[in-house]
Amino acid sequence: QVQLVESGGGLVQAGGSLRLSCAASLNIFNIKMGWYRQAPGKQRVLVARITSDGSTNYADSVKGRFTISRDNAKNAVYLQMNSLKPEDTAVYYCNAYRLNDYGGAVNYFGKGTLVTVSS
Repeated sequence: QVQLVESGGGLVQAGGSLRLSCAASLNIFNIKMGWYRQAPGKQRVLVARITSDGSTNYADSVKGRFTISRDNAKNAVYLQMNSLKPEDTAVYYCNAYRLNDYGGAVNYFGKGTLVTVSS
């Protein structure tokens, strides 16, 4: 049973910063990791992703403000969020993505951590 446990969410004023952490119960060495978010009444969307070799990609809405990183030794992934805006308010989910033995995609998600940005 794969477990992803997020932490670090909370209430912050606009312009502030938060750092989210994700602890994984699996060895993430060769696994793509990412962060998704879901705002009230909206679909869950990809915020940032990091591959096993450290390549990253970001949603346009967070480019230049958010930074994803990973520590394979700790099986952990982080999301540094700066210059937060009220529209960043959402539940943030850690994601692990890999291919199974048949080439099919397997996605794991944590239970999420709430980030609230006040104006």
